[in-house]
Amino acid sequence: MKVLAAMSGGVDSAVAAARAAEAGHDVTGIHLALSRNPKSYRTGARGCCTIEDSNDARRAADLIGIPFYVWDMSERFHEDVVEDFLAEYAGGRTPNPCLRCNEKIKFAAVLDRGLALGFDAVVTGHYAQLRTGTDGLIEMHRAVDMGKDQSYVLGVLTQEQLAHSLFPLGDTAKPEIRAEAERRGLQVAAKPDSHDICFISDGDTGGWLGEKLDSSGPNAVLSSGPIVDGESGEVLGEHEGSWRFTIGQRKGLRIGTPAADGKPRFVLDIEPVSGTVTVGPREALAVSGLTCIRPLWCGTAPTVPTECTVQLRAHGEEHRAVVIPSETGFDVTLLDPASGIAPGQACVIYDGSRVVGSGTIAATSR
Repeated sequence: MKVLAAMSGGVDSAVAAARAAEAGHDVTGIHLALSRNPKSYRTGARGCCTIEDSNDARRAADLIGIPFYVWDMSERFHEDVVEDFLAEYAGGRTPNPCLRCNEKIKFAAVLDRGLALGFDAVVTGHYAQLRTGTDGLIEMHRAVDMGKDQSYVLGVLTQEQLAHSLFPLGDTAKPEIRAEAERRGLQVAAKPDSHDICFISDGDTGGWLGEKLDSSGPNAVLSSGPIVDGESGEVLGEHEGSWRFTIGQRKGLRIGTPAADGKPRFVLDIEPVSGTVTVGPREALAVSGLTCIRPLWCGTAPTVPTECTVQLRAHGEEHRAVVIPSETGFDVTLLDPASGIAPGQACVIYDGSRVVGSGTIAATSR
């Protein structure tokens, strides 16, 4: 097959490209330029969007012996990922930009351009496995290395996208990937994994949001508001921006006086219009139901209530659940209650190790 290898400049994507070439595919390496000013993104080894990362990807492609190009996706990335991230926080929700990037950039914009150019598939360094089911559809399953499994952030992919994707690392543990990279002579063999949010240069999400969500921007949010006790309604303090909080947060509340029971308080709700942040005890975080919108199905969508498991955070635990289809998406009854779940997060549905699909959490019930 003629395939595009998305090369971030890290060890995983380099080994994935090398494996694809070794398997006999006609491979072309591409690096995505996601910022017109790379210095505003991560530097060094912390990210995947810098000039250094582009150079690392180019050196890996040269060693593998494949053509290499840089594709400018900065405008599309800003519109579909960065602006979406801002709008979600402005609405009091907690988004996952990695899912949005996979959905809108890596497996939409890149794949669409690749298919238009005559390529058959995109190969990436994600840790997940693809299999052909008995019905002939492509199934996505969890990776062998559960500590690196990335099926959660790939739960936004459709059957059409899966049919044009390759994940060569899903059957291998991360230490083996690093050892293989060293054997192949790839300079990125010991390069640390990227982490945090690639477009926030210093890792200070609250500070970055504070600069963007000011009173003059399209996603303007009140710069201050009350912190309220969810049980008594008492105002416990003031905050410097609701975007600095997420459901389940304990640290950084700075409300001073201890609760009557002496136990810590946690963020229970964020109301962006009034800027009210509601706090309460840990047990008030327990969630037993979810309402999910924007459903995306990896294969056939369920049409009747279905027993399954769901994952609600990247690398989070699985919860036994019943998924009930609705007109706007699906509802979830959690048989194993979850804690600290925020609107805006993704709910990814599993049947064993197989990813069924996903939706965006619009509301929770206790």
